[in-house]
Amino acid sequence: MLLILPVIQLAGQSPFSFHGQASVWGNVNPGNDLPVWLGARYIPQANYKIDFSKSRFIDFETSLNINGSAGIHSIDSMNSEGRIKPYRVWARYATNQLELRLGLQKINFGSASMLRPLMWFDQVDPRDPLQLTDGVWGLLGRYFFLNNANIWLWGLYGNEGPKTWELGKTLEKTPEFGGRVQVPIPTGEAALSFHRRRAELNNPVFSIPGFADIPENRYGFDIKLDVEVGLWLEGVWINKRKDIGMLSNQQILNLGMDYTFGIGNGLHVIIEQLLFSYDQDPFAFENNTHFTAKSISYPLSIFDNISTIIYYDWTNKNVYSFANWQRQFNKFSFYVMAFWNPDTFQLPQQSEGARMFAGKGFQLMLVYNH
Repeated sequence: MLLILPVIQLAGQSPFSFHGQASVWGNVNPGNDLPVWLGARYIPQANYKIDFSKSRFIDFETSLNINGSAGIHSIDSMNSEGRIKPYRVWARYATNQLELRLGLQKINFGSASMLRPLMWFDQVDPRDPLQLTDGVWGLLGRYFFLNNANIWLWGLYGNEGPKTWELGKTLEKTPEFGGRVQVPIPTGEAALSFHRRRAELNNPVFSIPGFADIPENRYGFDIKLDVEVGLWLEGVWINKRKDIGMLSNQQILNLGMDYTFGIGNGLHVIIEQLLFSYDQDPFAFENNTHFTAKSISYPLSIFDNISTIIYYDWTNKNVYSFANWQRQFNKFSFYVMAFWNPDTFQLPQQSEGARMFAGKGFQLMLVYNH
């Protein structure tokens, strides 16, 4: 499709661009049945842009996620897997204030950074150096006002699930839709979000007729303030429109702050507190789970950075520890990561690489961007 489109461009500019990201990694986890995992990934990306004027254009993006890995115990004990799948496939019409994007795309928003109640359509793990996440199929429209307020509207269709925070997958061949309004406030911004879908709970526990089609409304808000420190409050209420017992309602709240201390090159600290509750009645807060997350990062130089992320699960008394050293070259990035986590994850990330951080071990990764 990209090759037959007419070329409308400014003098000296090419409408087509191609770049990609290649990465190789090795993971060592002595507690696993397969203690050594080796993997490689390549994400090629092609873009095509048609300029109609300085403030109006159409562009296209296509990228693939090509990856393979092998778990090794000994020469005669190995498990390998590989996959090629679309990563982003979308077309966009944009002006200075309007954007319409159709296809497989990344949709994310909110103020929190590690424990995100508004992580509705992505699975980005803050510990992942590549920040990978599968996209969703849909149409997204955004309008930006001159005072920095903006409105989002979206419709999704054909996405397999469940996505983060969802109970059960979306009912097959049914659309999802929602929107978001964000406005500037003194020293910050505030937003309200909404999403509607029909859920399907295929679980032996839910054998009552009618549990195969459950209307679900999702309501969210987030406020971010830039005062002496960065402050944010983010919350979500997920309401099933049928009575399914203690899973009828979910409430998720995040309170966070960040600050850069004037120590050396600047010590950046983020702290977040998460409350997750599920109850038969809205806002009963009878079945609660609490998480605390802390992130510390420090640039050793222009090319080197060290960081750590620690989660504490107050309900299950579990600690999740992660440390990372990054070395940046011209087109290469090198990472040395160490982790000490429970064998079974309770964190709300569902990313492809999260399972690599279960247990105790370390990972080396080399990334090349072209």
